[in-house]
Amino acid sequence: MSFTLQVHDGIADIGRDAWDACAAPTGDPFVCYDFLHACEASGSAVPSQGWAARHLSLHDEDGAVIGVMPLYLKGHSQGEYVFDHSWADAYQRAGGRYYPKLLGAVPFTPATGPRFLVKPVTPESLQGLSGAAQDANGGALGGPGSALRSGRDDAIREALLQGALTLVERLGVSSLHVNFPTEPEWRAMTEAGLLPRRDIQFIWRNDGYQTFDDFLAALSSNRRKTIRRERREAQAGLDIRVLTGAEITEAHWDAFFDFYMDTGDRKWGRPYLTRDFFARVGATMADRIALVMAFRDETPIAGALNFIGRDALYGRQWGALEEVPFLHFELCYYQAIDFAIARGLSRVEAGAQGEHKIARGYLPSPVYSAHWIADPALRDPVARYLDNERPAVEAEMAAMTTDLSPYRAR
Repeated sequence: MSFTLQVHDGIADIGRDAWDACAAPTGDPFVCYDFLHACEASGSAVPSQGWAARHLSLHDEDGAVIGVMPLYLKGHSQGEYVFDHSWADAYQRAGGRYYPKLLGAVPFTPATGPRFLVKPVTPESLQGLSGAAQDANGGALGGPGSALRSGRDDAIREALLQGALTLVERLGVSSLHVNFPTEPEWRAMTEAGLLPRRDIQFIWRNDGYQTFDDFLAALSSNRRKTIRRERREAQAGLDIRVLTGAEITEAHWDAFFDFYMDTGDRKWGRPYLTRDFFARVGATMADRIALVMAFRDETPIAGALNFIGRDALYGRQWGALEEVPFLHFELCYYQAIDFAIARGLSRVEAGAQGEHKIARGYLPSPVYSAHWIADPALRDPVARYLDNERPAVEAEMAAMTTDLSPYRAR
């Protein structure tokens, strides 16, 4: 079996059916067609904003799509949550050109998930798998990715990685960055010669809890009291609702967009997502959304947006037009835990950064990225930097887990 690879400047060129045949089996809401298409069609992740799609599709000898990879030509490093600005600055001061670069990731979404999406096949389709991958023009796909494991699915992932690396060379760009891959993907890319990077996020894990009180019982006495007090103060005088599916209306999205814009204006100055993005995911993904809204006298004053995966709840944006003590914790963390317990989900991933999450039961967990830098003049110092960074990150994560954990010793 031989592969051919195609490069697309929009996910619509591949189509929902072909893309989701590869993405849907993962259960990840962010790599599905509807989410990525909403990013592009809404004007949020488009060339004028520094996001030019270069998605890859891999085809079998019959022309069927058997693998895809979300890939973007980036004109900056904004909206990525894996920070390489110092690398760009150093390279550009030395006379290099860091941008554009290639990015394998989901726009504006610091959530771990698959980056090499493979269409499942029947056992008989596994027969006769051999041969090197080719691009759409018949050229062999070379590069440092040959160490990926054997097997049909790994061969597809390897071909996608090789295609991305070849695209770096053909476009003459500085680098390829794959952000927030799964740990097995990260290890495979490390074996393939990409530079590994590790960072920290804070994740709540469901230890078989049946109620929120079960979760509280696992905490120290002081933390239980504090969380109960925070919830009482946050909820006082408010009506807090978790909306999903048909319960979410355009009026809710109007209110939430106001919250989102206010938070963006105050905290980081450049909100990435347009109002049309929320309309699109509301229309196509409502059953995979949990929108937490706080109302005062039927007027919405704050909200938190979550996406529902197969086994996880992913916290994304939040905002408020009224300052209420502890409301951020209530909407973003405690309501998310309540929802995850009720749905039997194994974890809540509450997004990037935030050591304050530890006291609310969200413990440090590793997240990953992998980097291929074409120019040895930049690759070598970045490799040394990452060699020094990794043990520091591991030590920080161990110290936070030991010293700050709110859970009772067992």
